[in-house]
Amino acid sequence: MTTINYTNYLTDIINKPGIISSAYSRFHKYSMLNQYLAYSQLNGRDDVEIGPIASYKAWQQLGRQVKKGSKAISLIMPVMIDKKDNQGNKTGEKQQIFIQRNNWFALSQTEGDNIAGDDVKTPEWNSEKALKELNITEIPFSMTDGNVQGFAQNDSIAINPVAALPHKTRFHEIAHVVLKHTKEHTMSDNEHTPRDIKEVEAESCAYILCQLLGLPGAESSRAYVQGWLGDRKEIPSQSAQRIFGAVDKILKAGQGA
Repeated sequence: MTTINYTNYLTDIINKPGIISSAYSRFHKYSMLNQYLAYSQLNGRDDVEIGPIASYKAWQQLGRQVKKGSKAISLIMPVMIDKKDNQGNKTGEKQQIFIQRNNWFALSQTEGDNIAGDDVKTPEWNSEKALKELNITEIPFSMTDGNVQGFAQNDSIAINPVAALPHKTRFHEIAHVVLKHTKEHTMSDNEHTPRDIKEVEAESCAYILCQLLGLPGAESSRAYVQGWLGDRKEIPSQSAQRIFGAVDKILKAGQGA
């Protein structure tokens, strides 16, 4: 079973400004990581137009047939497998894992009944709705240090009224809460996330959200992430997976009426 390389995907997204916003505008109904995977695979092929995607079976249900010889793109999907103990024996329980499978085709790879055109209008994102959905309270900024852009504590965040990029700071602080960094004081010592990883995770979320929603701040975000990474060179795979999950949660919370 192939291991998903979350680190490589995150590095690519951070180092290629614009790719994730383009992906979001076309595939916003999918998870953020699958948006990126779909766009990056279709964008590099001359024989396929970037457009609606679906599985082989889903296209058949829509009255269309995948053209012979078409090459599927791969997305990440959850599957249930048998849980095993340390000796490799089945325990009788099931567990969910995520795998990457070649199972999706673009509209241009199919033929048959006409379907409605691709709606590229993306849903709007509202910060007040997101905070409400995530049960996060924005409180007045009370620190006297003007260099501090914002802070998060428990289920609350605060943004400096003179923050250079208040939207980016808000994303950063929301991410700290969603990633449960602010609750780690209730955990045992060995469950604490190192400070540098906390900052990398939160700012990576801010970077991606700014890119997805077409907001400024990407360059300063990238520099912030690199600064906190230091000698680590790259973001750990477990952190990358947590970042993708947090972005999806924050994005979904602020969408819709």
